[in-house]
Amino acid sequence: MTAPEEINKQELMEYYKYKGRLGELRLYFRLLRCSFLQYLASISPSSGLAVLFHRKKGCKIGNHVYIGPSVYIDILYPELITIEDYVSIGMNSMIFAHSNPTNSLWVKKHHYPRKIKPVTIRRGAWIAPRVTILCGVTIGENSVVGAQSLVIKDLEPYTVYAGVPVKEVTKLPKN
Repeated sequence: MTAPEEINKQELMEYYKYKGRLGELRLYFRLLRCSFLQYLASISPSSGLAVLFHRKKGCKIGNHVYIGPSVYIDILYPELITIEDYVSIGMNSMIFAHSNPTNSLWVKKHHYPRKIKPVTIRRGAWIAPRVTILCGVTIGENSVVGAQSLVIKDLEPYTVYAGVPVKEVTKLPKN
């Protein structure tokens, strides 16, 4: 039986089209680089620097974006994260472009295989502190996600959401 760590490495190698020993080294260098940039972004004293470090990881981030301290943005697939203009993301939030039951081969094989899907946060959205956003989600324009919420589905524009998982709280007027 193949070790779970080996399966995970192979899945990443296939995704990035890396092959052989050189491919493994490229993968490890990529993960080290993204981890270092994530660390710098998380301790950055300024949102502008945090945005810069996340862009260097490969995230697509628009203008006038606020990213609070200790925000975690996927280091395995940062290029699948799009954050449009005028978005605010509160401290300690997490954004994932993948889900993977890393070491449970049975769960992975029978129920939850690795899922890799983009995340888009549309223009003007406000993500309050400690929000977790899972893969495959689009957060609508000028929507609000309340603190400590879990986003597992697409969210409509001009709407306030909160909870675990998120539920609609109210619609926002478009005037």
